[in-house]
Amino acid sequence: MTGAYRCWAEVDLDAMRENLAWLRHRVGPGVMILTVVKADAYGHGLKPIAALLMQSGTDIFGVANLAEAEAIRSVGQGWPILILGPCLPGEVARAVEDDIMPTISSLEEAKLFSAAATKLGRVARVHVKVDTGMGRLGVAPSQAIELIERVQGLPGLRLEGLCTHFAAAEDDAAFTRQQVRRFRGLLGELEGAGIRVALIHASNSAALLHQPDTRFNIVRPGLLVYGVAPPGRRRLDRLFQRRLRPALSWKCRVGLVKTVPKGTSLSYGRGFITPRAMRVATITAGYGDGYLRAGSNRARVLIHGHFCRILGRITMDQMIVDVSRLERVEAGDEVVLIGQQGRHAISATTLAGWCGTIPWEILTSIAYRVPRVYRGGSAA
Repeated sequence: MTGAYRCWAEVDLDAMRENLAWLRHRVGPGVMILTVVKADAYGHGLKPIAALLMQSGTDIFGVANLAEAEAIRSVGQGWPILILGPCLPGEVARAVEDDIMPTISSLEEAKLFSAAATKLGRVARVHVKVDTGMGRLGVAPSQAIELIERVQGLPGLRLEGLCTHFAAAEDDAAFTRQQVRRFRGLLGELEGAGIRVALIHASNSAALLHQPDTRFNIVRPGLLVYGVAPPGRRRLDRLFQRRLRPALSWKCRVGLVKTVPKGTSLSYGRGFITPRAMRVATITAGYGDGYLRAGSNRARVLIHGHFCRILGRITMDQMIVDVSRLERVEAGDEVVLIGQQGRHAISATTLAGWCGTIPWEILTSIAYRVPRVYRGGSAA
């Protein structure tokens, strides 16, 4: 099936099922899993992954915006969906009508949802976010109780959840503990005031690895579900890592092979001059497919199980790699950009290191023009 593709991504649905099952085992009974599927399910394809997760037992979907929530609704009705980002004023009524839960950080947002819910004769289930140190969304802990009380007093609203977000759980243990103290302090104040919130959540993927005391009754894994551990300065649980399988492989093909003499300039800007006669292959992927230009002259690909360095600038649809050490390379041969070939593998984290970025960006940059091929089960 993949023989017709010049550049494609393969998604292993069994790996995703296994990752989700292991995460559920890890967090234990009584803790729900909110699976984050924003940014086209981290580049894996939102609708097929949503269908898989509905079959595999996620409890709640986490999305960035209303459009993503509506895409999930088109796959299956009735699933709880939480928008992790703010709703724009023009989106509020649609969110209420579709029973999609918003995350709110202010009284102004709460009033918009209250007015829409009252007008539609509906109840909007809302989550209040507390800013314990991320500095992006959320109400300050010192103002959170007042906001929560106002939310509880507004018609058409039901306070469903309370959450926060860690800024550096993979890197900064001390700051993360400080965020935990702020959040737990607020929870203690709420208990003292007789205010009960049904759903409490803070754990993202990094916190699942490093802060087991923050699981509360919901966790919010994103990258881990796709089989990639968040890289950072804090030491990882190796057993946990071994239990995860990356779900996505990214591949293309050799388009042309030729030998060029010493002193030949390669690609735009003459970014690489051959120091000797070299055999090079032009391969069928580029930044138009989402392969970052930052990998120019730095990143590597796998051909016939061997690492081959990218030479010169990555262009929109193609790049040039050194195949001088390989015995035989032909047009049509498979090239691995992310994934395993023979004894070697290139992970999203490895590619991110070559490109000076993070695996989240690598995965979500893979373009829509790259077909996703699903293996290991049915996908919508």
